[in-house]
Amino acid sequence: MNLPMPVAVGLMLAVGALILWGMWRGWRGLARRSEPRVGALPTLPDAAALGQARTAPIEGTYVSTTGAGDWLDRVGAGDLGFRARAVVQVHDAGVQIARAGATDLFIPVSALDGARLTSGIAGKYVGGKGIVVLRWTTLAADGTPTALDTGIRTLHAADRSTLIDAVTALVATPPPLPPDSHNLKESE
Repeated sequence: MNLPMPVAVGLMLAVGALILWGMWRGWRGLARRSEPRVGALPTLPDAAALGQARTAPIEGTYVSTTGAGDWLDRVGAGDLGFRARAVVQVHDAGVQIARAGATDLFIPVSALDGARLTSGIAGKYVGGKGIVVLRWTTLAADGTPTALDTGIRTLHAADRSTLIDAVTALVATPPPLPPDSHNLKESE
């Protein structure tokens, strides 16, 4: 069937627009389904509250966040589903993930469960063990804990073990003790 050029081009544009609309609608549905189980994400504290840096800034790619243990269960709440260049740094207070073109992500030490290597997470499969996965917990909108996995592909392979070691040491560090009331100065 030979269609006139303007009709063929118009038909292709209409099909393309329909495909883009379907993709946009699917992405919005993913975000809508993910938001209740993720709840409000932790905010990045000020520089003083971050404490001592435990690693140098590590360049890489923020791949995605998924439900813990299910590498295909992508979380689309907020902009957690967007892949972005990132700089990761471990501090005394937690892990800071500065993402280009997306909201920075902060995982407080109290929410961290550990780190490991894997070969893939929703949005990226590299073979071998090339993605660092940070396991952490957040509170859902109804207050129940939700375990999440966040995937980072470091730019340099040597940085993977640095990141994992720093997170493992951070999780193993006991929380600070409250100030001893005997050592507090009384105000007069």
